[in-house]
Amino acid sequence: MSKVNENVKVCLVSLGCPKNLIDSEKMLALLAEGGCLVAAPLDQADVVVINTCGFLAAAREESLQVIEEVLARKRNGQVRRVVVAGCLPSRDGRKVYELADGIDAVIGVNHRQDILQAVTGKRQVTKLADSALANDPSSAKHLYDDRGRFRLTPRHTAYLRIAEGCSQQCTFCTIPAIRGPYRSKPPQQVLAEARELVADGAVELNIIAQDTTSYGLDISDSPSANLAQLLYQLDALDGVEWIRLLYTYPRRFGEDLIAAMASCRRVVPYVDLPLQHISNAVLRRMGRGVRRKDIETLLAKLRKNVNGIAIRTTFIVGFPGETNEQYDELLDFVAEFGFDAMGVFAFSPEKGTPAADMPDQISDEAKAQRVERIMRAQQQRTFAANQQCIGSPVTVLVDGIDAQSRCVARHSRQAPEVDSVCFLTKAKPQGQFVQATVSETDGYDLIVEPNN
Repeated sequence: MSKVNENVKVCLVSLGCPKNLIDSEKMLALLAEGGCLVAAPLDQADVVVINTCGFLAAAREESLQVIEEVLARKRNGQVRRVVVAGCLPSRDGRKVYELADGIDAVIGVNHRQDILQAVTGKRQVTKLADSALANDPSSAKHLYDDRGRFRLTPRHTAYLRIAEGCSQQCTFCTIPAIRGPYRSKPPQQVLAEARELVADGAVELNIIAQDTTSYGLDISDSPSANLAQLLYQLDALDGVEWIRLLYTYPRRFGEDLIAAMASCRRVVPYVDLPLQHISNAVLRRMGRGVRRKDIETLLAKLRKNVNGIAIRTTFIVGFPGETNEQYDELLDFVAEFGFDAMGVFAFSPEKGTPAADMPDQISDEAKAQRVERIMRAQQQRTFAANQQCIGSPVTVLVDGIDAQSRCVARHSRQAPEVDSVCFLTKAKPQGQFVQATVSETDGYDLIVEPNN
Protein backbone atom coordinates (compact mmCIF):
# COMPACT_ATOMS: atom_id res chain seq x y z
CA MET A 1 0.00 0.00 0.00
CA SER A 2 1.30 3.43 -0.94
CA LYS A 3 1.70 5.82 1.98
CA VAL A 4 1.62 8.69 -0.51
CA ASN A 5 -2.03 7.96 -1.32
CA GLU A 6 -3.26 6.74 2.05
CA ASN A 7 -4.99 10.01 2.93
CA VAL A 8 -6.80 10.38 -0.41
CA LYS A 9 -10.50 9.80 0.25
CA VAL A 10 -12.41 8.67 -2.85
CA CYS A 11 -16.16 8.63 -3.48
CA LEU A 12 -17.26 6.62 -6.51
CA VAL A 13 -20.70 7.19 -8.06
CA SER A 14 -21.71 4.22 -10.21
CA LEU A 15 -24.38 4.86 -12.85
CA GLY A 16 -26.02 2.55 -15.36
CA CYS A 17 -26.19 -1.22 -15.65
CA PRO A 18 -24.64 -4.11 -13.69
CA LYS A 19 -21.80 -4.31 -16.22
CA ASN A 20 -20.84 -0.79 -15.15
CA LEU A 21 -21.19 -1.79 -11.50
CA ILE A 22 -18.59 -4.53 -11.91
CA ASP A 23 -16.19 -1.99 -13.44
CA SER A 24 -16.87 0.31 -10.48
CA GLU A 25 -16.15 -2.50 -8.03
CA LYS A 26 -12.87 -3.31 -9.74
CA MET A 27 -11.79 0.34 -9.86
CA LEU A 28 -12.47 0.67 -6.12
CA ALA A 29 -10.30 -2.38 -5.50
CA LEU A 30 -7.46 -0.92 -7.58
CA LEU A 31 -7.71 2.35 -5.66
CA ALA A 32 -7.70 0.55 -2.31
CA GLU A 33 -4.67 -1.48 -3.36
CA GLY A 34 -3.00 1.80 -4.30
CA GLY A 35 -3.48 3.16 -0.80
CA CYS A 36 -6.60 5.32 -1.21
CA LEU A 37 -9.46 5.37 1.28
CA VAL A 38 -12.39 4.22 -0.84
CA ALA A 39 -16.18 4.34 -0.47
CA ALA A 40 -15.99 7.73 1.22
CA PRO A 41 -19.25 9.72 1.52
CA LEU A 42 -19.58 12.49 -1.04
CA ASP A 43 -19.35 15.22 1.59
CA GLN A 44 -16.05 13.82 2.87
CA ALA A 45 -14.31 12.96 -0.42
CA ASP A 46 -11.16 14.53 -1.80
CA VAL A 47 -11.74 12.95 -5.21
CA VAL A 48 -15.02 11.91 -6.84
CA VAL A 49 -15.13 9.31 -9.62
CA ILE A 50 -18.30 9.16 -11.72
CA ASN A 51 -18.57 5.89 -13.65
CA THR A 52 -21.00 6.99 -16.33
CA CYS A 53 -23.58 5.41 -18.60
CA GLY A 54 -23.86 6.65 -22.19
CA PHE A 55 -26.13 4.02 -23.72
CA LEU A 56 -29.21 6.22 -24.22
CA ALA A 57 -29.76 9.97 -24.32
CA ALA A 58 -31.56 9.87 -20.97
CA ALA A 59 -28.65 8.03 -19.34
CA ARG A 60 -26.20 10.45 -20.90
CA GLU A 61 -28.16 13.39 -19.51
CA GLU A 62 -28.24 11.81 -16.05
CA SER A 63 -24.48 11.31 -16.19
CA LEU A 64 -23.89 14.93 -17.18
CA GLN A 65 -26.21 16.12 -14.42
CA VAL A 66 -24.28 14.16 -11.79
CA ILE A 67 -20.99 15.46 -13.20
CA GLU A 68 -22.23 19.05 -12.97
CA GLU A 69 -23.37 18.53 -9.38
CA VAL A 70 -19.94 17.23 -8.40
CA LEU A 71 -18.16 20.00 -10.31
CA ALA A 72 -20.21 22.54 -8.33
CA ARG A 73 -18.74 21.03 -5.16
CA LYS A 74 -15.29 21.37 -6.67
CA ARG A 75 -15.87 25.06 -7.45
CA ASN A 76 -16.91 25.54 -3.82
CA GLY A 77 -13.68 23.95 -2.63
CA GLN A 78 -15.37 20.80 -1.29
CA VAL A 79 -13.76 18.42 -3.81
CA ARG A 80 -10.18 18.50 -5.04
CA ARG A 81 -10.41 16.38 -8.17
CA VAL A 82 -13.17 15.03 -10.48
CA VAL A 83 -12.69 11.89 -12.61
CA VAL A 84 -15.18 10.80 -15.29
CA ALA A 85 -15.01 7.13 -16.29
CA GLY A 86 -17.01 4.57 -18.23
CA CYS A 87 -19.28 4.67 -21.25
CA LEU A 88 -19.67 8.43 -21.68
CA PRO A 89 -15.93 8.99 -22.31
CA SER A 90 -15.80 5.94 -24.57
CA ARG A 91 -18.67 7.38 -26.58
CA ASP A 92 -17.76 11.08 -26.63
CA GLY A 93 -13.99 10.95 -26.18
CA ARG A 94 -12.23 14.21 -25.34
CA LYS A 95 -15.47 16.11 -25.93
CA VAL A 96 -16.37 15.19 -22.35
CA TYR A 97 -14.05 17.96 -21.21
CA GLU A 98 -16.09 20.44 -23.26
CA LEU A 99 -19.44 19.08 -22.06
CA ALA A 100 -18.58 19.86 -18.44
CA ASP A 101 -15.82 22.34 -17.65
CA GLY A 102 -13.56 21.44 -14.75
CA ILE A 103 -13.07 17.69 -15.20
CA ASP A 104 -9.57 16.57 -14.20
CA ALA A 105 -9.41 13.12 -15.77
CA VAL A 106 -11.27 11.01 -18.33
CA ILE A 107 -11.04 7.21 -18.38
CA GLY A 108 -12.71 5.01 -21.01
CA VAL A 109 -14.20 1.57 -20.40
CA ASN A 110 -11.03 -0.19 -21.57
CA HIS A 111 -8.69 1.78 -19.32
CA ARG A 112 -10.02 1.09 -15.86
CA GLN A 113 -6.56 -0.15 -14.86
CA ASP A 114 -5.42 3.49 -15.06
CA ILE A 115 -7.88 4.71 -12.42
CA LEU A 116 -5.19 5.17 -9.73
CA GLN A 117 -3.23 7.49 -11.99
CA ALA A 118 -6.40 9.41 -12.80
CA VAL A 119 -7.34 9.84 -9.14
CA THR A 120 -3.91 10.68 -7.71
CA GLY A 121 -2.42 12.56 -10.65
CA LYS A 122 -1.65 16.24 -10.37
CA ARG A 123 -2.35 17.05 -14.02
CA GLN A 124 -5.08 16.24 -16.50
CA VAL A 125 -5.17 12.51 -17.29
CA THR A 126 -6.85 11.18 -20.44
CA LYS A 127 -7.05 7.46 -21.18
CA LEU A 128 -9.15 6.59 -24.20
CA ALA A 129 -9.03 4.12 -27.08
CA ASP A 130 -7.25 5.56 -30.11
CA SER A 131 -10.01 4.42 -32.46
CA ALA A 132 -13.56 3.15 -32.28
CA LEU A 133 -13.43 -0.29 -30.70
CA ALA A 134 -15.96 -1.62 -33.15
CA ASN A 135 -13.38 -1.14 -35.91
CA ASP A 136 -10.27 -1.89 -33.84
CA PRO A 137 -8.97 -5.49 -34.05
CA SER A 138 -6.86 -4.91 -30.96
CA SER A 139 -10.05 -4.58 -28.91
CA ALA A 140 -10.02 -8.37 -28.52
CA LYS A 141 -7.18 -7.84 -26.05
CA HIS A 142 -9.44 -5.78 -23.79
CA LEU A 143 -10.95 -8.55 -21.72
CA TYR A 144 -10.65 -7.96 -18.01
CA ASP A 145 -10.31 -10.39 -15.17
CA ASP A 146 -12.95 -9.22 -12.69
CA ARG A 147 -11.53 -11.02 -9.66
CA GLY A 148 -10.56 -9.01 -6.59
CA ARG A 149 -13.50 -6.60 -6.67
CA PHE A 150 -14.51 -4.24 -3.87
CA ARG A 151 -18.12 -5.31 -4.01
CA LEU A 152 -20.93 -2.77 -3.79
CA THR A 153 -23.76 -5.29 -3.76
CA PRO A 154 -24.84 -6.99 -0.53
CA ARG A 155 -22.47 -9.82 0.29
CA HIS A 156 -24.99 -12.58 -0.49
CA THR A 157 -25.61 -11.56 -4.12
CA ALA A 158 -23.22 -10.76 -6.97
CA TYR A 159 -23.04 -10.20 -10.71
CA LEU A 160 -20.85 -12.55 -12.76
CA ARG A 161 -19.79 -11.15 -16.13
CA ILE A 162 -19.04 -13.82 -18.71
CA ALA A 163 -18.27 -11.68 -21.75
CA GLU A 164 -17.69 -8.12 -22.92
CA GLY A 165 -18.90 -6.17 -25.94
CA CYS A 166 -21.48 -7.08 -28.55
CA SER A 167 -21.38 -8.18 -32.18
CA GLN A 168 -25.11 -8.05 -32.88
CA GLN A 169 -26.21 -5.54 -35.50
CA CYS A 170 -29.21 -3.89 -33.86
CA THR A 171 -29.77 -0.61 -35.66
CA PHE A 172 -30.66 1.36 -32.52
CA CYS A 173 -27.79 0.33 -30.24
CA THR A 174 -24.55 2.12 -29.32
CA ILE A 175 -22.98 -0.72 -27.32
CA PRO A 176 -20.71 -2.10 -30.09
CA ALA A 177 -19.31 1.40 -30.63
CA ILE A 178 -18.75 1.89 -26.89
CA ARG A 179 -17.56 -1.53 -25.74
CA GLY A 180 -16.41 -3.16 -28.96
CA PRO A 181 -17.08 -6.59 -30.47
CA TYR A 182 -18.13 -9.62 -28.45
CA ARG A 183 -15.39 -11.32 -26.42
CA SER A 184 -16.13 -14.34 -24.24
CA LYS A 185 -14.11 -15.00 -21.12
CA PRO A 186 -12.54 -18.48 -21.07
CA PRO A 187 -14.69 -20.90 -19.04
CA GLN A 188 -11.86 -21.45 -16.56
CA GLN A 189 -11.72 -17.72 -15.84
CA VAL A 190 -15.49 -17.47 -15.37
CA LEU A 191 -15.44 -20.40 -12.95
CA ALA A 192 -12.52 -18.91 -11.02
CA GLU A 193 -14.40 -15.63 -10.64
CA ALA A 194 -17.53 -17.51 -9.56
CA ARG A 195 -15.59 -19.46 -6.91
CA GLU A 196 -14.13 -16.23 -5.55
CA LEU A 197 -17.58 -14.62 -5.28
CA VAL A 198 -19.01 -17.67 -3.53
CA ALA A 199 -16.04 -17.77 -1.15
CA ASP A 200 -16.80 -14.12 -0.36
CA GLY A 201 -20.34 -15.05 0.70
CA ALA A 202 -22.39 -14.85 -2.50
CA VAL A 203 -25.19 -17.43 -2.61
CA GLU A 204 -26.78 -15.82 -5.68
CA LEU A 205 -24.91 -15.34 -8.95
CA ASN A 206 -26.55 -13.20 -11.64
CA ILE A 207 -25.03 -14.01 -15.04
CA ILE A 208 -24.52 -10.94 -17.20
CA ALA A 209 -22.97 -9.73 -20.46
CA GLN A 210 -24.22 -7.51 -23.22
CA ASP A 211 -25.53 -10.76 -24.75
CA THR A 212 -25.16 -13.86 -22.58
CA THR A 213 -26.52 -16.31 -25.16
CA SER A 214 -23.63 -15.67 -27.57
CA TYR A 215 -21.18 -16.92 -24.97
CA GLY A 216 -18.44 -19.11 -26.42
CA LEU A 217 -19.11 -18.50 -30.11
CA ASP A 218 -15.82 -16.60 -30.42
CA ILE A 219 -13.63 -19.06 -28.48
CA SER A 220 -12.06 -21.01 -31.33
CA ASP A 221 -9.82 -23.13 -29.08
CA SER A 222 -12.81 -24.28 -26.99
CA PRO A 223 -15.44 -25.35 -29.55
CA SER A 224 -17.63 -26.92 -26.86
CA ALA A 225 -17.80 -23.71 -24.81
CA ASN A 226 -21.32 -22.31 -24.76
CA LEU A 227 -23.75 -20.94 -22.21
CA ALA A 228 -25.46 -24.29 -21.63
CA GLN A 229 -22.17 -26.01 -20.78
CA LEU A 230 -21.17 -23.08 -18.57
CA LEU A 231 -24.42 -23.39 -16.62
CA TYR A 232 -23.74 -27.07 -15.95
CA GLN A 233 -20.28 -26.18 -14.62
CA LEU A 234 -21.58 -23.36 -12.44
CA ASP A 235 -24.36 -25.59 -11.16
CA ALA A 236 -21.73 -27.98 -9.78
CA LEU A 237 -20.09 -25.33 -7.57
CA ASP A 238 -20.49 -25.77 -3.84
CA GLY A 239 -21.97 -22.82 -1.96
CA VAL A 240 -24.06 -21.17 -4.66
CA GLU A 241 -27.84 -21.61 -4.33
CA TRP A 242 -29.34 -19.39 -7.02
CA ILE A 243 -27.96 -18.86 -10.54
CA ARG A 244 -29.92 -16.35 -12.58
CA LEU A 245 -29.68 -15.75 -16.32
CA LEU A 246 -29.89 -12.13 -17.53
CA TYR A 247 -29.42 -10.32 -20.86
CA THR A 248 -30.23 -13.25 -23.13
CA TYR A 249 -30.76 -12.75 -26.85
CA PRO A 250 -33.61 -14.60 -28.64
CA ARG A 251 -31.67 -15.45 -31.78
CA ARG A 252 -29.05 -17.46 -29.86
CA PHE A 253 -31.39 -19.21 -27.42
CA GLY A 254 -30.98 -22.87 -28.34
CA GLU A 255 -32.72 -25.99 -27.08
CA ASP A 256 -29.52 -27.06 -25.29
CA LEU A 257 -29.76 -23.93 -23.14
CA ILE A 258 -33.42 -24.59 -22.35
CA ALA A 259 -32.48 -28.13 -21.33
CA ALA A 260 -29.71 -26.82 -19.09
CA MET A 261 -32.07 -24.38 -17.40
CA ALA A 262 -34.58 -27.18 -16.82
CA SER A 263 -32.11 -29.69 -15.38
CA CYS A 264 -29.64 -27.57 -13.36
CA ARG A 265 -30.73 -27.60 -9.72
CA ARG A 266 -29.32 -24.19 -8.84
CA VAL A 267 -30.45 -22.34 -11.98
CA VAL A 268 -33.62 -20.55 -10.95
CA PRO A 269 -36.74 -20.60 -13.19
CA TYR A 270 -36.19 -17.10 -14.49
CA VAL A 271 -34.93 -15.55 -17.69
CA ASP A 272 -34.37 -11.97 -18.81
CA LEU A 273 -35.14 -11.99 -22.55
CA PRO A 274 -35.26 -8.53 -24.17
CA LEU A 275 -37.47 -8.93 -27.26
CA GLN A 276 -37.76 -5.22 -28.27
CA HIS A 277 -40.81 -5.78 -30.53
CA ILE A 278 -43.09 -8.40 -32.05
CA SER A 279 -44.01 -6.93 -35.44
CA ASN A 280 -41.97 -8.54 -38.21
CA ALA A 281 -41.60 -5.24 -40.02
CA VAL A 282 -40.27 -3.44 -36.94
CA LEU A 283 -38.00 -6.35 -35.97
CA ARG A 284 -36.53 -6.24 -39.47
CA ARG A 285 -35.82 -2.50 -39.26
CA MET A 286 -34.29 -3.04 -35.82
CA GLY A 287 -31.92 -5.64 -37.24
CA ARG A 288 -32.91 -8.20 -34.63
CA GLY A 289 -32.52 -11.26 -36.86
CA VAL A 290 -35.71 -12.93 -35.59
CA ARG A 291 -39.35 -13.01 -36.62
CA ARG A 292 -42.53 -13.12 -34.56
CA LYS A 293 -42.85 -16.85 -35.22
CA ASP A 294 -39.33 -17.46 -33.84
CA ILE A 295 -40.14 -15.50 -30.69
CA GLU A 296 -43.44 -17.29 -30.09
CA THR A 297 -41.79 -20.68 -30.61
CA LEU A 298 -39.04 -19.84 -28.10
CA LEU A 299 -41.47 -18.54 -25.49
CA ALA A 300 -43.64 -21.65 -25.83
CA LYS A 301 -40.61 -23.93 -25.38
CA LEU A 302 -39.49 -22.04 -22.28
CA ARG A 303 -42.89 -22.29 -20.64
CA LYS A 304 -43.28 -25.94 -21.59
CA ASN A 305 -39.85 -27.16 -20.48
CA VAL A 306 -38.82 -24.95 -17.54
CA ASN A 307 -41.30 -25.53 -14.76
CA GLY A 308 -42.75 -22.31 -13.33
CA ILE A 309 -40.45 -20.06 -15.32
CA ALA A 310 -40.73 -16.29 -14.94
CA ILE A 311 -40.03 -14.43 -18.18
CA ARG A 312 -38.91 -10.81 -18.05
CA THR A 313 -38.62 -8.76 -21.23
CA THR A 314 -38.19 -5.24 -22.55
CA PHE A 315 -39.72 -3.51 -25.56
CA ILE A 316 -38.99 -0.38 -27.55
CA VAL A 317 -41.98 1.62 -28.78
CA GLY A 318 -41.99 4.51 -31.20
CA PHE A 319 -39.27 3.03 -33.41
CA PRO A 320 -39.00 4.92 -36.73
CA GLY A 321 -41.82 3.91 -39.01
CA GLU A 322 -43.79 2.07 -36.31
CA THR A 323 -47.39 2.37 -37.49
CA ASN A 324 -50.44 2.38 -35.26
CA GLU A 325 -51.20 -1.13 -36.50
CA GLN A 326 -47.69 -2.38 -35.63
CA TYR A 327 -47.91 -0.83 -32.19
CA ASP A 328 -51.35 -2.37 -31.62
CA GLU A 329 -49.90 -5.74 -32.61
CA LEU A 330 -47.33 -5.36 -29.84
CA LEU A 331 -49.93 -4.16 -27.35
CA ASP A 332 -52.17 -7.15 -28.07
CA PHE A 333 -49.23 -9.53 -27.79
CA VAL A 334 -48.27 -8.17 -24.35
CA ALA A 335 -51.85 -8.50 -23.11
CA GLU A 336 -52.22 -12.03 -24.47
CA PHE A 337 -48.90 -13.57 -23.46
CA GLY A 338 -48.70 -12.27 -19.90
CA PHE A 339 -45.05 -11.56 -19.15
CA ASP A 340 -44.03 -11.85 -15.52
CA ALA A 341 -42.07 -8.60 -15.65
CA MET A 342 -41.57 -6.03 -18.39
CA GLY A 343 -39.81 -2.78 -19.12
CA VAL A 344 -40.71 -0.41 -21.96
CA PHE A 345 -38.54 2.28 -23.49
CA ALA A 346 -39.46 5.05 -25.87
CA PHE A 347 -37.14 4.91 -28.88
CA SER A 348 -34.15 7.22 -28.50
CA PRO A 349 -32.38 8.27 -31.73
CA GLU A 350 -28.73 7.77 -30.77
CA LYS A 351 -26.13 9.57 -32.86
CA GLY A 352 -24.10 7.20 -35.02
CA THR A 353 -26.72 4.46 -35.16
CA PRO A 354 -28.60 3.64 -38.40
CA ALA A 355 -31.98 4.09 -36.68
CA ALA A 356 -31.21 7.71 -35.82
CA ASP A 357 -31.24 8.57 -39.54
CA MET A 358 -34.23 6.48 -40.55
CA PRO A 359 -37.25 8.26 -42.04
CA ASP A 360 -40.65 8.50 -40.32
CA GLN A 361 -39.40 9.35 -36.84
CA ILE A 362 -42.17 9.29 -34.22
CA SER A 363 -42.93 12.37 -32.11
CA ASP A 364 -41.98 12.37 -28.44
CA GLU A 365 -45.63 12.90 -27.49
CA ALA A 366 -46.76 9.85 -29.45
CA LYS A 367 -43.95 7.74 -27.99
CA ALA A 368 -44.89 8.75 -24.44
CA GLN A 369 -48.52 7.79 -25.05
CA ARG A 370 -47.48 4.41 -26.42
CA VAL A 371 -45.28 3.73 -23.39
CA GLU A 372 -48.14 4.60 -21.03
CA ARG A 373 -50.68 2.37 -22.78
CA ILE A 374 -48.47 -0.70 -22.89
CA MET A 375 -47.33 -0.30 -19.28
CA ARG A 376 -50.94 0.01 -18.18
CA ALA A 377 -51.71 -3.29 -19.92
CA GLN A 378 -48.77 -4.96 -18.17
CA GLN A 379 -49.79 -3.50 -14.81
CA GLN A 380 -53.23 -5.12 -15.04
CA ARG A 381 -51.61 -8.49 -15.73
CA THR A 382 -49.10 -8.14 -12.88
CA PHE A 383 -51.65 -7.05 -10.29
CA ALA A 384 -53.95 -9.96 -11.21
CA ALA A 385 -51.06 -12.44 -11.02
CA ASN A 386 -50.05 -11.09 -7.61
CA GLN A 387 -53.56 -11.61 -6.28
CA GLN A 388 -53.36 -15.25 -7.32
CA CYS A 389 -50.17 -15.63 -5.24
CA ILE A 390 -51.94 -14.90 -1.93
CA GLY A 391 -51.77 -17.96 0.31
CA SER A 392 -48.93 -19.56 -1.67
CA PRO A 393 -45.71 -20.78 -0.03
CA VAL A 394 -42.52 -19.03 -1.14
CA THR A 395 -38.80 -19.17 -0.41
CA VAL A 396 -37.22 -15.72 -0.24
CA LEU A 397 -33.67 -14.41 0.04
CA VAL A 398 -33.39 -11.46 2.42
CA ASP A 399 -31.69 -8.38 0.94
CA GLY A 400 -31.88 -6.21 4.07
CA ILE A 401 -33.70 -3.22 5.54
CA ASP A 402 -34.72 -0.37 3.22
CA ALA A 403 -34.99 3.37 3.89
CA GLN A 404 -38.56 2.91 5.19
CA SER A 405 -37.34 0.31 7.74
CA ARG A 406 -38.99 -2.53 5.81
CA CYS A 407 -37.33 -5.94 5.55
CA VAL A 408 -36.86 -6.53 1.81
CA ALA A 409 -36.45 -9.93 0.20
CA ARG A 410 -36.88 -11.58 -3.20
CA HIS A 411 -38.12 -14.95 -4.35
CA SER A 412 -36.35 -16.84 -7.14
CA ARG A 413 -38.53 -15.22 -9.82
CA GLN A 414 -37.40 -11.70 -8.87
CA ALA A 415 -34.04 -10.34 -10.05
CA PRO A 416 -32.22 -7.71 -8.00
CA GLU A 417 -32.76 -4.02 -8.81
CA VAL A 418 -35.05 -4.42 -11.84
CA ASP A 419 -37.98 -6.45 -10.50
CA SER A 420 -40.58 -6.17 -7.76
CA VAL A 421 -39.74 -7.35 -4.23
CA CYS A 422 -41.20 -9.08 -1.19
CA PHE A 423 -41.68 -7.31 2.13
CA LEU A 424 -41.39 -9.55 5.20
CA THR A 425 -43.80 -8.96 8.06
CA LYS A 426 -41.01 -9.90 10.48
CA ALA A 427 -37.39 -8.88 9.93
CA LYS A 428 -34.88 -11.63 9.19
CA PRO A 429 -31.07 -11.50 8.78
CA GLN A 430 -29.64 -10.28 5.49
CA GLY A 431 -28.53 -13.10 3.20
CA GLN A 432 -30.77 -15.69 4.85
CA PHE A 433 -33.21 -17.91 2.94
CA VAL A 434 -36.62 -17.79 4.60
CA GLN A 435 -39.65 -20.03 4.12
CA ALA A 436 -42.75 -17.84 4.03
CA THR A 437 -46.33 -17.48 2.83
CA VAL A 438 -47.71 -14.67 0.66
CA SER A 439 -50.26 -12.83 2.80
CA GLU A 440 -51.20 -9.82 0.65
CA THR A 441 -50.04 -7.55 -2.17
CA ASP A 442 -48.71 -4.02 -2.32
CA GLY A 443 -49.01 -2.92 -5.93
CA TYR A 444 -46.25 -4.71 -7.84
CA ASP A 445 -44.77 -6.11 -4.61
CA LEU A 446 -45.77 -8.95 -2.28
CA ILE A 447 -46.19 -9.01 1.49
CA VAL A 448 -44.93 -12.31 2.91
CA GLU A 449 -45.21 -13.83 6.38
CA PRO A 450 -42.23 -15.93 7.58
CA ASN A 451 -43.31 -19.41 8.67
CA ASN A 452 -41.31 -19.11 11.89
